[in-house]
Amino acid sequence: MDDWLHRTPSAFPGKRLFRLGLAASFGIDEAGVRTAMDRGVNTFLWTMRSGGLKNPLREALKQRREQTAVIGYAKIGWFGWGVRRGAEALLRDLGVDYLDTYLLGWVGVGAAWSSATEREMLHLKESGKVRAIGMSIHDRPRAGRLAADSPLDLFMIRYNAAHPGAEREIFPHRRADQPTILAYTATSWRKLLKRPSGWTGNVMTAGDCYRFQLSNPHVDLALTGPANGQQLQENLDALEKGPLSEDEAKWMRAFGHAVHG
Repeated sequence: MDDWLHRTPSAFPGKRLFRLGLAASFGIDEAGVRTAMDRGVNTFLWTMRSGGLKNPLREALKQRREQTAVIGYAKIGWFGWGVRRGAEALLRDLGVDYLDTYLLGWVGVGAAWSSATEREMLHLKESGKVRAIGMSIHDRPRAGRLAADSPLDLFMIRYNAAHPGAEREIFPHRRADQPTILAYTATSWRKLLKRPSGWTGNVMTAGDCYRFQLSNPHVDLALTGPANGQQLQENLDALEKGPLSEDEAKWMRAFGHAVHG
């Protein structure tokens, strides 16, 4: 059963996931990753540049594969051959025979959604090497069109109090089977953690930023990239406050508007 802290998204059938996933590319060490796992985090972004994540994740995949979700991120996504080789490299490095989801990274800048890459992504899914396919993308209008009509199972999109445009340009357009939404850049690259000029009210914490993302019913999962175990613990502790109240949502939106300028 789904609740505030857990969901079974459409891209991960049968897996009850903690709604805050972990990216380890900003410095968190093995001890921090293990702490995340001990507190229930079971969704991980894997890029082969994931520092302290590798050993704990490989152990978790050996011990509890069906309770652990791995989102693989394509390093080269311009051509079909790059998409295929990227997936195979991720699989070898983790020592597993499938990825839960495989993403084209930053489509339009670092990757392309073309007939060749689409064909290769679908082939990987049909072969069982990946169970779902998706993309990260900043172009919200294009993401909205693809969410309405494409074979993609997951969209990794920017969504935060300073950039809430997905509420208009992506979320309402999702097709009937509701592709999974993974939100990232919760703190707007830490801009939401600083007081903007002229602002006299409260300033958001990182935990507030994740609560903002996850309080939207369209957001299935959010991604955190803490630099250390202390930041991780603070983020997880903040989630225990539950969804935003009406007053909290009002001031966070006003604050995000001030930060955006």
